[in-house]
Amino acid sequence: MAQRSEINMKKETIPFHVLIPAAGSGTRMAGSDKPKQYMPLGTKPILRHTIEKFLTIEGCQSITVIINKDHQALYDEAIKGLKIRPPCYGLKSRKNSVYNGLRSLIDVKNDELIIIHDAARPLVNAIDIQATLTKANHSGAACLATPVSDTLHHIESNQTIDRTALMALQTPQIFRHDLIKQAHETFKNDGTFTDDRGMVIAMGHTVTLVKGPRSNIKITTTEDLILAEKLMSNTIETITATGFDVHAFQDGASVRLGGIDIAHNKSLRGHSDADVVLHAITDAILGTINEGDIGTHFPPSDPQWKNADSALFLKAAISKLHDKGGLAKFIDVTILAEEPKIGPHRAAMQSRISEITGLNTARISIKATTTEKLGFTGRGEGIACQCAVTIQTPSLD
Repeated sequence: MAQRSEINMKKETIPFHVLIPAAGSGTRMAGSDKPKQYMPLGTKPILRHTIEKFLTIEGCQSITVIINKDHQALYDEAIKGLKIRPPCYGLKSRKNSVYNGLRSLIDVKNDELIIIHDAARPLVNAIDIQATLTKANHSGAACLATPVSDTLHHIESNQTIDRTALMALQTPQIFRHDLIKQAHETFKNDGTFTDDRGMVIAMGHTVTLVKGPRSNIKITTTEDLILAEKLMSNTIETITATGFDVHAFQDGASVRLGGIDIAHNKSLRGHSDADVVLHAITDAILGTINEGDIGTHFPPSDPQWKNADSALFLKAAISKLHDKGGLAKFIDVTILAEEPKIGPHRAAMQSRISEITGLNTARISIKATTTEKLGFTGRGEGIACQCAVTIQTPSLD
């Protein structure tokens, strides 16, 4: 399994596109006639959990879900508020549906990577997605798989099968765009393949296997759903941490706050762009994963950060969070300043922070207050900001 990396501004970001086959009508869940991908897992549909996992991965260029057109209303409800591509409609088989999805990606370059992932595997984690991406980026094709742990018995021969050389294949399966498209075109009339990897191997191309956990189950039956609920409740926890930053005023014509420039008769003094809002958010995120503070990773003594855009720091902290399998859920910012007025710029700040973090603006709170003329902010000597960030992450226990 991939090791969790340290913050590194030179870390490779691998662009990729996601296809999620979700056109099946399987209804093996007891007591429900709803297709399994739209069944609730906790408070969200299974499909939404799956989509959100990929939205947390840096480099995600697009997500296309392949649906049954009869499920349009269920789909629309499941993805409400998510910014993904319009759905593609499936055909009679999964194989043909995926091919239809590939044909819809008309703006994707041949050398870009395509992730194909089962809609009903919502427990895949960011670390394993990233590890499989890295392997596919080097070899052109990679697949997540887990060692077989059960004893296997062949009924007809009445023999036990040696499991040491066996792996159970999972998704994501990741391929270079031109490779997987050629595989589907080559075998479009062959119905014997049960996954995309098989077609690529039949063309003579190696598919690298990446060892993944058994917890990446495919939800098919009611028992699977119950197990997924238990795995999710046992492995996910909510953590909140705070951040605080202060910068003094100096002569200038604008201040940088929340990633935007606000016209003012002063600017903020600092080694970077002195954006107290992004600095406080960055510190809060680093706090949630116990990774020190902004000065630990981007010291003001280092000339490479002179006048740097603080968006770089926040993106690095978000990347670190994602590497550990975490997901930011809410950002709450309070700016302490007599001036400038924050209200007229609140929406622009929310939008910019959303761009940097990938978090919906509805989950980014920007508040402002004065200190009633008390202290250095009350005297107009600078601006302070405090922030609380809530994340969900695999259990630390």
